[in-house]
Amino acid sequence: MVARASPRHHGPDNGRSLPQPNMTEPSTTTSSAPSTPTEAPRRSWAQTLRVYAEPASLRMLALGFSAGLPLLLVLGTLSFWLREAGVDRTTIGYLSWVGLAYAFKWVWSPLVDRMPLPLLTRWLGRRRGWLLFAQMLIVAGLCGMAFNDPRVSLTPLVWCALAVAFGSATQDIALDAYRIESADTERQAALAATYQTGYRLAMIWAGAGVLWLAARAEVAGMAGYQSGAWQVAYLAMAASMAVGMLTVLLSPEPVPRPLAPARNAAEWLRGALVEPFADFLGRYRWQALLVLGLIAIYRISDVVMGIMANPFYVDMGFTKDEVAAVTKVYGVIMTLAGAFLGGALAMRWGVMRVLMLGAALSAATNLLFAWLATRGHDVNALVWVVSADNLAGGIASAAFIAYLSGLTNVQYSATQYALFSSMMLLAPKWLAGFSGAFVDAHGYVSFFQATALLGLPVLVLIALASRVHAVRPAQRGS
Repeated sequence: MVARASPRHHGPDNGRSLPQPNMTEPSTTTSSAPSTPTEAPRRSWAQTLRVYAEPASLRMLALGFSAGLPLLLVLGTLSFWLREAGVDRTTIGYLSWVGLAYAFKWVWSPLVDRMPLPLLTRWLGRRRGWLLFAQMLIVAGLCGMAFNDPRVSLTPLVWCALAVAFGSATQDIALDAYRIESADTERQAALAATYQTGYRLAMIWAGAGVLWLAARAEVAGMAGYQSGAWQVAYLAMAASMAVGMLTVLLSPEPVPRPLAPARNAAEWLRGALVEPFADFLGRYRWQALLVLGLIAIYRISDVVMGIMANPFYVDMGFTKDEVAAVTKVYGVIMTLAGAFLGGALAMRWGVMRVLMLGAALSAATNLLFAWLATRGHDVNALVWVVSADNLAGGIASAAFIAYLSGLTNVQYSATQYALFSSMMLLAPKWLAGFSGAFVDAHGYVSFFQATALLGLPVLVLIALASRVHAVRPAQRGS
């Protein structure tokens, strides 16, 4: 299985009430009319697909690549590296808590939403300035990881991985706000799909590319683990962040929303921290608990399972080239197909129906890995399992990003979206930390079956949340 991102996911990781623009260039003008993620206008397939060629969609393709690159390098690919270096599965599971940086990004998201950066904000604007700052931090962290061997000392590598995760989470905050402010409500599912495409292309490079580079950098005739090969691979990943950095420099800044100057520190804190959360609670009241509960566990089955995916491949005897070809290339291509399918279906059928479909498929495909664990080193079986799993994951990710986007008030886009996408990862990442210990105690088959069962409560919450959105459309601020 490919380690999945939060859609950031990743992201996670927005609809708003806007007048409908023409089909050539998105508008950023807003109104106070309500919108809801459950309603989808009917349109021809040609009109539906044309949105993917718009400038905003193409920009999100490149920026999605920048967002997707760091995730595997501090989670999935790193776990492969650590397992090959002889680190035990229980330790690898606990080290996955590095990913909790994504779950707590809401803590500093108000700063990204409102605080200017010296020089960068004046030069690039609020959103692009933070994007470039985060990308530079990611590059520095990846270089630090490259020059630290886990067999010599694990601690320095973990600190560098934390720096990458913090920079990546900060990039997600700024990028989600940039996406939300760059297009109207009906285009958010399409932007989510192109974002996911770039994201998954980066995962091909950060997954297959790292393994391919590491395999080619190994010294011929030397068997076993070689730290120099991983150094070459991670330095190449640091250089690959240039894609996102160039896109930031060449992209337009969204029309800035004027922020009322704060008269004192208390007023600034109220506007930055209290009002974004009070706005969401005011719109949904007690039903906010149901919505937040759904967000908190929607991706729990595949996030928990994904931490042990690469150690599973190593333990099953799959080589770097086999893992690269099947799980990191072919599997990610299937995810792209799922992302486009999920985005298109969400525009035609509505987000909630596709959200239910994605959740059911994602949980069910974990059972295929339980079957794969009984097959041993079977590449053909791996192809079929990874294909089904990643197709389901792509559908779920596109629908979930669109759903989160539809909950967000554009007046607090960075802060609210960071809260939602952070909640998406907090419980799954915490639980995933114990995955290695569970596998050591009960084996892979039981582990995969348990992760599938984790998806059942999600289906109930989606059914309940569908009723909430049907009777209470999300009021979008201007």
